[in-house]
Amino acid sequence: MKKRWYDYLFIWSILYFALGFFNILFAWLGMIDFLLPLCFAIFGGNKWFCNHLCGRGQLYMKLGADWKCSRKRPTPKWMYSKWFRYGFLVFFLAMFGNMVFQTWLVGAGASSLREAIKLFWTFRVPWGWTYTAGTVADWVAQFSFGFYSLMLTSLLIGLIVMVLYKPRTWCAFCPMGTMTQGICKLKIHLKKRPGK
Repeated sequence: MKKRWYDYLFIWSILYFALGFFNILFAWLGMIDFLLPLCFAIFGGNKWFCNHLCGRGQLYMKLGADWKCSRKRPTPKWMYSKWFRYGFLVFFLAMFGNMVFQTWLVGAGASSLREAIKLFWTFRVPWGWTYTAGTVADWVAQFSFGFYSLMLTSLLIGLIVMVLYKPRTWCAFCPMGTMTQGICKLKIHLKKRPGK
């Protein structure tokens, strides 16, 4: 099967985390992975981004299937369940909201910049080498640290379930996938309403 340009977007995932490792301000590029899926769902009514453009999903396939780093066991049914997917989405959005709040506190001067990455929303890892104080406003740097934490944590969760189960097990409960699926269902429901 002929490769298409978007079949190489796993490189984007590798590049994103590599750039953020050396300069935390590159974390802002991750907003592309937040906004594009929503745009495809809202304006296109589909999950084309998830199915074709998600560099993270491609990375899990590359590592899990091509490089045989996955046990390829069936994904547990509870990971596909509505309660788990939406529960994880609510938790993820709560963590995102907390990150935005911490950014606001720094911007308002009520809190100082924390040059650390939080892995699994718990473990603080000093990450100061990636940022030179005063380069940008503190709130911009704070958002970078928080957002990179979120992206790195979700990558690690995806890698763990990739090794234990099928390569793209993360996709079963990915918060962006759950959100876009919800938007697509809502669009279909609104189209079917009487009088439309």
